[in-house]
Amino acid sequence: MTMNGAQALMRTLVGSGVDTCFMNPGTSEMHFVAALDDVPEMRGVLALFEGVATGAADGYARMVDRPACTLLHLGPGLGNGVANLHNARRARTPLVNIVGDHATYHKALDAPLESDIDALASNVSGWMRNSKLPGEVAQDAADAVAAAATPPGQVATLILPADVCWTEAGGPVGPVPATAAGTADPDALDAVAQVLRDHQDQPGSVALLLGGTLGRRSELEAASRICAATGAKLLGDVFPTRLERGAGIPAVERLAYLAEFAQMQLDGVRHLVLVGSTEPVTFFAYPGKAGQLVPDGCTVHQLAAASEDCGAALAAVADLLGAPADGFVASPPGRPELPTGELTAQSVCDALGALMPEGAIISDEGNTAGLFLTGATAGAPPHDWLCLTGGAIGQGMPLAVGAAVACPDRRVINVEADGSAMYTLQALWTQAREGLDVTTVILNNGSYAVLNMELARVGAGESGPRATAMLDISGPTLDFVSLAEGMGVPATRAATAEQFTDALGRSLATEGPSVVEAMVPAGF
Repeated sequence: MTMNGAQALMRTLVGSGVDTCFMNPGTSEMHFVAALDDVPEMRGVLALFEGVATGAADGYARMVDRPACTLLHLGPGLGNGVANLHNARRARTPLVNIVGDHATYHKALDAPLESDIDALASNVSGWMRNSKLPGEVAQDAADAVAAAATPPGQVATLILPADVCWTEAGGPVGPVPATAAGTADPDALDAVAQVLRDHQDQPGSVALLLGGTLGRRSELEAASRICAATGAKLLGDVFPTRLERGAGIPAVERLAYLAEFAQMQLDGVRHLVLVGSTEPVTFFAYPGKAGQLVPDGCTVHQLAAASEDCGAALAAVADLLGAPADGFVASPPGRPELPTGELTAQSVCDALGALMPEGAIISDEGNTAGLFLTGATAGAPPHDWLCLTGGAIGQGMPLAVGAAVACPDRRVINVEADGSAMYTLQALWTQAREGLDVTTVILNNGSYAVLNMELARVGAGESGPRATAMLDISGPTLDFVSLAEGMGVPATRAATAEQFTDALGRSLATEGPSVVEAMVPAGF
């Protein structure tokens, strides 16, 4: 049986463990689309906007620990998907990003959609290749999968000219083994263990800072064993990629987004041990304030780099210290009471903490109104938490799509700010089309609240009416019930705590997607 390049590519992807493609294709990708009927093992998931496709591929890979792929149309399509590819890069997500290109002989004509795809892709990709020959495309695909899965994970972009897809090619090739995670330097393990021993009588003077990819129960248990045995503080990056949390799992104190709070968390730390992380810095520059968060006089130690087996390094240090295997501190069970009365950001979060089911997956883009959510869910049944890793908003809804495709037996709860929701609202259409079990809670306060806060913090002065208007999204008021229903997703609006808990409970008990719009006051 003869194959064209697209068929050889797709069969190679499936043989390499990539069996789900989130796509928004165009003319140059039609042979890839046609190949879906020849390779039924590949699931195609259509998105109405490329930012949904790239964010969904990120969410899928975070939950299955192997790459998904995207299919994007030329440079403009890639450009539409770049924000969530940026988030995937920061999450160190394994992702194969396939971008169609003009036929090789057509590029010199400078057609209207011609652009510098390489320049766009290089900003978000750890690996790139431009397939030039049909006979090489299968190997290029296998190499892309292996590159994406190289620890700790990265975006691997494969640029695919149209004629490479439609020309007869050889068959698929077998998978290429991914590079294994490195082993931490034994001397670093010994040195960190000694620092911890030397400061056991000074609780809080040593802190472990876990990188964003370290959030699985076994890693948290090893880190908690160390801290319980030595009095060290356990901290995590601001936005972890995937964090297992809830009753029975050790809690990690995430560094605060606001620099002032992060500095309070690090106050008194004289030795900061990095585990798959980097030295913490502020998200932005502020007049008269330092961007570096490491306290003056604090010594920084690198236990293991992100490309190394950080979980094994933590377990080894725990063993060197003689920490008992069961010596970790698990989070106790506990839920908030169901709220009543006024609907506020706090009562929304309390209701979520009271009702969320075991095994839920939280896609958190609640931003300012969602600040109470981590505390309200700390003692809830075990669940996974997915964060806005790169800070580029518009990730929450697409991430929920990918997580739900990856884990059809689990309820996904997307906690979404109103402003962020409007970036990638098309994700609701994909949820309806695929019948995904996603509950979307939209916190509607009619404001870019985080920017109102930042306006004062950066020293921009007193805001006048014209400046304030640029951060106000209440005129006209967004109607998320109508928007959701227009894309095939049932929706309910709640204005009191009782209305919200009722709507949330019904959503969690009903198959398929639904939206609960929570009308909360502006501010905190």
